[in-house]
Amino acid sequence: MTLRDEILEQPAVAERFLAAQAETVAAIGDALGSRGFRYVVIAARGTSDHAAIYAQYVLGVRHGLTVGLGTPSVVSLYGAAPDVRDALVIGISQSGQSPDIVAVLAAGRAQGAPTIAITNEPASPLARAADWTIALGAGPERAVAATKTYTTELLAVALLSTALSKRSTRADQAALAAIPDKIATALETEADIRRIAADQAGDSRALVVARGYEYATAREWALKLKELAHVFADPYSSADVRHGPLALVDAGVPVLAIARTGAAAADVVALLERLRDELHAQSMVVSDDPATLKLATWAVRLPGGTPEWLGPIVSIVPGQLHAMHLTLARGLDPERPRHLSKVTRTT
Repeated sequence: MTLRDEILEQPAVAERFLAAQAETVAAIGDALGSRGFRYVVIAARGTSDHAAIYAQYVLGVRHGLTVGLGTPSVVSLYGAAPDVRDALVIGISQSGQSPDIVAVLAAGRAQGAPTIAITNEPASPLARAADWTIALGAGPERAVAATKTYTTELLAVALLSTALSKRSTRADQAALAAIPDKIATALETEADIRRIAADQAGDSRALVVARGYEYATAREWALKLKELAHVFADPYSSADVRHGPLALVDAGVPVLAIARTGAAAADVVALLERLRDELHAQSMVVSDDPATLKLATWAVRLPGGTPEWLGPIVSIVPGQLHAMHLTLARGLDPERPRHLSKVTRTT
């Protein structure tokens, strides 16, 4: 199965990316040191948009930067060119083909803003529009659902963060180097996830919940459930789910949660305790904390030892496996998601 093969390929892809791009990204970081920018604008769509959300947290928390998600239609549909002269403009796209994402980078570069393309296609229009390109090198991604390119996009953001940081430590570098092995360990949850998916085969709705860095994971997991398993999965921050969406929880709507150890964990745990004790809801919990896993109807154990800021690169792997196995359990073909194609060109 192509999709499963690509999910399982991710440790090797991550290791190859780190080896191939470390010097390139370090040079980009050095060059940006002389290009003053006060904030960051990121243009992306679909799965890559979730990598951009991850970048909002990484660059905001670790570098104190205000990071905004670009609005490509402002440029491509309305012909406007917002002033980004004081910004670093980043475009993230697996294919590098979407004209509206390319247009945002081209507009930024025309204003003299530094621009970076993060793409699996270094000869793509997006790469040609940028000052610098971080090539994912994930190899051809034949499955319609993006998996290995997504985790490599997250790695690219993390590597860029270390290159931009004047306080990058050996611990950061060691934690990045350990990511391929952590992904490999996360893949060992597949047998448990297959059993969980069989239990959930009759569910057509779900809430997907996380907070902080892992909010990107909730968004990406929900997207995979929609496009592959045809589950109406709605992603929320654990803070936002209390503002109305909690009313959706009932016997046929399980809550899928990512609760990794770190600053955001307490809020997610408090929500899980309420789900169990007051609402008697079913929950699937992906966590590296044994006590948190005890709150779950279905528990998926993440490998420990990954810093919170790098967690989403590993945490999404059980989500990818879950979406694939739930698709199979529901009698659908994960290789042929309905109405979708591999490359989407938005204008």
